[in-house]
Amino acid sequence: MPSRRTLLKGLALAAAASAVPLPAFAQPGYVPPLRQMRGMWIASVVNINWPSKPGLSAEQQKAEYLAWLDVAVQRKLNSVFVQIRPTADAFWPSPYEPWSQYLTGEQGKDPGYDPLKFAVEETHKRGLAFHAWFNPYRVSMQADPAQLHPDHPGRKHPDWIVAYGGKLYYNPGMPEVRKFCQDAMMDAVLRYDIDGLHFDDYFYPTNTTDFDDAEEFAKYGAGFPDLAAWRRNNVDLMVQEMQQRVLEAKPEIAWGISPSGIWRNKASDPLGSDTNGGQSYDNLHADTRGWVKKGWLDYIAPQLYWYIGQPPADYSKLVPWWADVAAGTETLLWIGQAAYKAGDPAQAPEWQQPDELSRHLTLNRDHPEISGDIWYNANDVKVDRIGSISTAVADHYQRPALAPVLPRLARGKAPSRPVVAYALHRHGGVEVRMVATGREEPFLYAVFRFDRPAGPGAFDDARNLVAIVPGDRQVRWVDPDGRRGHHYYALAVDRANRTSKPSNGFRAI
Repeated sequence: MPSRRTLLKGLALAAAASAVPLPAFAQPGYVPPLRQMRGMWIASVVNINWPSKPGLSAEQQKAEYLAWLDVAVQRKLNSVFVQIRPTADAFWPSPYEPWSQYLTGEQGKDPGYDPLKFAVEETHKRGLAFHAWFNPYRVSMQADPAQLHPDHPGRKHPDWIVAYGGKLYYNPGMPEVRKFCQDAMMDAVLRYDIDGLHFDDYFYPTNTTDFDDAEEFAKYGAGFPDLAAWRRNNVDLMVQEMQQRVLEAKPEIAWGISPSGIWRNKASDPLGSDTNGGQSYDNLHADTRGWVKKGWLDYIAPQLYWYIGQPPADYSKLVPWWADVAAGTETLLWIGQAAYKAGDPAQAPEWQQPDELSRHLTLNRDHPEISGDIWYNANDVKVDRIGSISTAVADHYQRPALAPVLPRLARGKAPSRPVVAYALHRHGGVEVRMVATGREEPFLYAVFRFDRPAGPGAFDDARNLVAIVPGDRQVRWVDPDGRRGHHYYALAVDRANRTSKPSNGFRAI
């Protein structure tokens, strides 16, 4: 009997993208990217996506997660961003914070399995990357500390907690809080085989003194011109220190943030964007532009949740602004896309157009600094109101794509060149067998197909890439469009998305 792992990989292989014609509207001479972030956010806070409600059995939770992976494969994605610390709690047995209430309905209650371990393993079996999504400071969606678990750090250290806007937050102005939050998140990084550490867009919840940190400002704020500058420095320290801890502990994982889409408006700062919306620099004390320019992030994924032409924040103006920010840095730029707005009857008429999101990705092509997109959220990627997601997939994801390589890792050791053992034409297509040669098992294989032996530059052109399949010591994959006489090659891909030299070519017989 085949192993469970083999069966699951077989399912993933069956769903792997195969070559089909490029859409008719494609720009003349346009070559699709060989590398492109194609991600979606799977949210757990207030059970937005997974689990769909608290108190489901372990088996129900597992089945739901596998269904989300099916969505990712169906939509030709290569990465998922899964929220595992939504409110100073945990989707794994953490020694720092209690089990999340969004698992069982009761904070601190063991769900009967390790959700993070399960999610990471199943994600990798399908050839997808797993980015662990953390909210750094939010403690609770309600304002009563007494409702926290008795062993919650906020109960043990009530001075760490600030109530604001009907919610509870850790106080970012306290060095011991900053270190504790980092320790809690790094526990997941150190213990699990994740591919990235990801922050969302929430830092300070307001720019007013209603968030009561006057005592900490008096204690630590000397030398800063005002409260806002001190708060901004506190967030800067969190970002900078997080980078250093990731680099020291697991340098081959990605570290990035998905902030709100406007740093500052031009009216506030000549370096700002031609917009008139909420400013992360001022309102959240998050100097998002500064983080990129100072090299503190591997990537930034601004949430550009506006339509093309929208006042006061036009997608077509923010994209070139962010591209200019990222230009000349080693920070990758991915765009957060508002799948949740497309087809929502409460949204503007522009969001009722099935091609609005596809037009976003078309516009992105004009800015080579942009190397992909992340969709919010998973449910909207699945339900595909008005066909907006399937339109974007049909227009832009016709070819498979490897996730980008972080610039700082690009010079690392490439995986060993694999071997294509055979390519046999059988009923249903051409079966290709790939075999690893190095000590490390490839994370993926990138399979290329040609009408004749491959020439120079052939492996840089995604039009020749027919599939990306999950790795193993040896893998069999069937190309449904394959014919006798086609030439097949494979590249081994490691967890950092580095590729090997091409394998030998094998002419299908």
